[in-house]
Amino acid sequence: MICVTRVGRAEGSREAAAALACAGAEPDRPALLIELSDGRAPRPTLVASAAARRLEERLVAHLPEAKVASRGRCCHLALPADQSGIEVLGAAAAVGRDLACVLHLPPDLLQPVLEAPGLALTAALLRADLAEDRALTALAARDLIGRGLRVAVLKRPLGWVASRQALFGVLAVNGGAALPIRLAERLLHGISSHPCYSEQNATRVDTARASKQQRRDHASAGSR
Repeated sequence: MICVTRVGRAEGSREAAAALACAGAEPDRPALLIELSDGRAPRPTLVASAAARRLEERLVAHLPEAKVASRGRCCHLALPADQSGIEVLGAAAAVGRDLACVLHLPPDLLQPVLEAPGLALTAALLRADLAEDRALTALAARDLIGRGLRVAVLKRPLGWVASRQALFGVLAVNGGAALPIRLAERLLHGISSHPCYSEQNATRVDTARASKQQRRDHASAGSR
């Protein structure tokens, strides 16, 4: 499970969480986006993959009181932003096991979630305006890294169009307005089902980097 929250007054963490869920989804393997919020039920969209609808059905079967809707390639689950919502997280994540699971939560619930037993958190995305909250962001990142999580910071919110596409579950992974590809790769590492984040793709990226470095080395040697 990847948790997403904001630092200070930074805006756009909800849209970033939705974009990350889109990046981890496939047509036949939806992503699960869980929100600890005011508990309002998410609205279903006209366009939703068959896999997302099946995940919605499983969530409703296991969590009859759940407020859930399939949206594009993702399934959105809304839980109350309190201890009762935190207690349901483990059961919800178990239903979506082996899928990309993204949790969006307010900053004041980050510590309770980190301390909740049985939650397999692997990474965290912080939406932060570094010009205002650089020190606070560094403290938060240091704590998360100390807990063994992979951490990334999103310094700017998504654009309006990308935000809407993300919330509808249809944001393209490689779209110019989507999350930076390296940021998504770092957070989604280990979800080998998605072709954009497979070990084979990582090898291609590393090879490209090595080739660029070799060209720079040769150029430097020739200029001496």
